[in-house]
Amino acid sequence: MPMWGWDYSMGWPMAFWMIMIVLAGLALLALLIWALVRRTSLEPARNDTSAMEILRARYARGEVDGATFEEMRERLETAYR
Repeated sequence: MPMWGWDYSMGWPMAFWMIMIVLAGLALLALLIWALVRRTSLEPARNDTSAMEILRARYARGEVDGATFEEMRERLETAYR
């Protein structure tokens, strides 16, 4: 006898979709936790590039000319003494 429009034949498809919704929610929760852990990683970003290496790379790419390179190199050398 159907109760409030429900029938035993509706049980399996409805149970399947309920399980799928729960699994999708768990997958979304896992994705959010993964993103938070990745974003708040305890390992800081490494920036081992010194100012002199950056200046040399800019000179090699042609962003600064020879006179500017020499002037900036001298400033860096006196600043780090």
